[in-house]
Amino acid sequence: MSKPTPPSIRRRQWGAERIRTPLPTVHRRPSDAKIVWGRVAIIITVTAWVVYLITTIIRQFFEYGNEDFRLSLEAIFYLVVVTFLTFSALMYLVARQGALRRFRDHVRVPRAELDRHFAEGHRGGMTVLVPSYAEEPSVIRKTLWSAALQEYPDLRVVLLLDDPPAPTDPFIADRLDRTRRITEGIAEALREPGIRFADDLLTFEHQLLTTSDVDDEAVRRLADSYREAVRWLHEMAAAEEHEDHVDTFFIEQVLGGLADDLELTARALDGSREAGVAPTADRMLELHRRLVWIFTAEMAVFERKTYASLSHEANKAMNLNAYIGLMGGRYRVEQTPDGPILRPVLGAQRADLVVPNAEYLLTLDADSLLLRDYCLRLVYLLEQPDNERVAVTQTPYSSFRGAPTRLERLAGASTDLQHILHQGLTEYDATFWVGANAVIRMEALDDILEIETVGGFEVRRYVQDRTVIEDTESSIDLGQHGWTLVNYPERLSYSATPPDFGSLIVQRRRWANGGLLILPKFLRQLKARKRAGDPIRWTESMLRVNYMASIAWASVGLVFLLAYPYDSRLLSPLVLVAALPYFIAQASDLKACGYKYSDILRIYGFNLILLPVNLAGVIKSVEQSLTGKKIPFARTPKVRNRTASPLLYVVAPYGIVAFSVLTAWRNVSDENWGNAAFAAFNAFCASWAILGNIGVLNSLADIWLGLTEWMWVDRKRDDDDDEASASVGEFDWQKALYHGHTAPGSGSRSRRAESRWAKRAADPKRVGAEAKPGDLAEAEPDVVDAMQPGQEGVDPVSPLVGATDESRSA
Repeated sequence: MSKPTPPSIRRRQWGAERIRTPLPTVHRRPSDAKIVWGRVAIIITVTAWVVYLITTIIRQFFEYGNEDFRLSLEAIFYLVVVTFLTFSALMYLVARQGALRRFRDHVRVPRAELDRHFAEGHRGGMTVLVPSYAEEPSVIRKTLWSAALQEYPDLRVVLLLDDPPAPTDPFIADRLDRTRRITEGIAEALREPGIRFADDLLTFEHQLLTTSDVDDEAVRRLADSYREAVRWLHEMAAAEEHEDHVDTFFIEQVLGGLADDLELTARALDGSREAGVAPTADRMLELHRRLVWIFTAEMAVFERKTYASLSHEANKAMNLNAYIGLMGGRYRVEQTPDGPILRPVLGAQRADLVVPNAEYLLTLDADSLLLRDYCLRLVYLLEQPDNERVAVTQTPYSSFRGAPTRLERLAGASTDLQHILHQGLTEYDATFWVGANAVIRMEALDDILEIETVGGFEVRRYVQDRTVIEDTESSIDLGQHGWTLVNYPERLSYSATPPDFGSLIVQRRRWANGGLLILPKFLRQLKARKRAGDPIRWTESMLRVNYMASIAWASVGLVFLLAYPYDSRLLSPLVLVAALPYFIAQASDLKACGYKYSDILRIYGFNLILLPVNLAGVIKSVEQSLTGKKIPFARTPKVRNRTASPLLYVVAPYGIVAFSVLTAWRNVSDENWGNAAFAAFNAFCASWAILGNIGVLNSLADIWLGLTEWMWVDRKRDDDDDEASASVGEFDWQKALYHGHTAPGSGSRSRRAESRWAKRAADPKRVGAEAKPGDLAEAEPDVVDAMQPGQEGVDPVSPLVGATDESRSA
């Protein structure tokens, strides 16, 4: 950038991150020593667990036998807990080792090879789908711009707006209106440079019709076009609002990075002129097309809740499914009493809505940003001859640097560790789709399509919505149909992390829910593949099982270690030796990602205070497995002001500290030094996490809010009764023709009675008259029950209707 970006105005906490420069796009090549030490860590972990099993657990059975039944039972449970925790640590080390090998072997594809590939007959269009619900317009705008500026031959960007289409709250209505106008603003901004660069391409193509030689003037004009694109990007960056670290990334990396890339091309063209060696005609065409592709994108907004014929289930998966199911079709909008519905049209019939098809889909969360060549590099990977059965490719998202809060910094550190973990899963064919961003083959989605009819309308499910981690279950579905998934070994996508404890609770509770429900599907796949003679490798199986179930067993196991006073004879330094390589490796990875070695302790305490949140997610999974009822999808709030935390999750961390202190004191009294040290360490780390990430004042505020929440009631508007009475009394002939007669037992008698009473209440001759015995005899039984003794003078409609308002009063 020619102009440095100004500092942001958002307030920064003490101990937050100051450096806003992101990590390198291409991972640093790991040294041979680092890879060797990674293997040593795996060997130490396995050896320490085996030696502990022999020297401690088995020895207890040989020495005491059946003499001490309680000790034997404790030994079994303690071994189970330690084994599961050690297994999770081992899986991290194995995945990490795979990531290191991938980073070592990765060779970046040169720019010219990408241009040549897409110039030689590439015809696969791409549709970018950005699902959004109640997001801030400024957040969505940056995401859409990062998608619109992707360099791709045929790009369509669609905002899947899932907000209620007609909100009554003025603030929400204004936000929705501003969100709807974002795509129009982007399309308008791109129109002028897009037309200019398309005209330049056409001019050069006409020149090639007369001569195949590239003269100096053609090179100069192309260099000027690139400098014009750089100027346009600089002007846009200078006009951008700059309030936080995400704005910094958008200005410097999305806009500034693209400008720097194009400026380098302009300088290279100037250099070719000075050297007297012009690029070939084919290369000139490729460079002209590049500008056209960057500044050309079709923008659109789609709101599924506008149409009664589409699913309105409240989750991201069905928001995606509703639009994907329409792709490649032409539709006529038909008005019904329930709202507009979409009817497919064939042939030359007039269509009100045309949804183009695409060979590739890019799903992108509304709070994620892409670097400039994300689409180009990932589609190039998919179109290599040996990747014909790759259904999904992605770059697991990284965190925005420069987080203004301590908690957001730690959440970002966890995100960057997960990036390494996911890169390693690909080494063992155990990749999972991470829903924040991914390029998907439409052909693969067609293979896992499930169709059902609901209320007379066809519902297409490409992405399963049975759980709130829909991307994980879809990964298993794709594997059942012979597709694979690949993580591209670079950092090309970034996503926001929760800025406070309240929003973090929403995110982590969702992550902890669903893995146990998906695990049986994977186990069935294991058996099916084995019967078919194509067994899944042990490493892939173990990594996938750990990915889906580790939160459950780690949470339960940690509760046992914290709460139960195990016999000191079961404790051994070998348990610490088995865990030590995991913590050392993770600390090393944190340092490599630009954090501190000591952050490993902060993350440990961070996970301690999240223990109740993870347990709640696991319990929700069990509840869903028993009831079959779907858990509602909860979006992670990404707001600048603080999100309040539920009472339970604020009080529970303090309970963990108090119980750990009590446990430490009791074990010191009993001279059980191992348990005392563990409890004291937990109390210290959890206290540190509470003070640094939640805050005492915020805790008190959330506790007060939780204790007084029951005092708030819905406020009723004065005109609600009049509006409700009028609506009940009206006869809607359109609904009667559309729906027909109500099914027996579904409440039709009550509605007829309400209508009858409404008419009587509206009759001026009956106002103020006493109820006659015949009136009650004509009433339906449920209406008579609603009129309690002593209420004869009450308006007969009032017990039956009511309305609430979104505003609340104490």
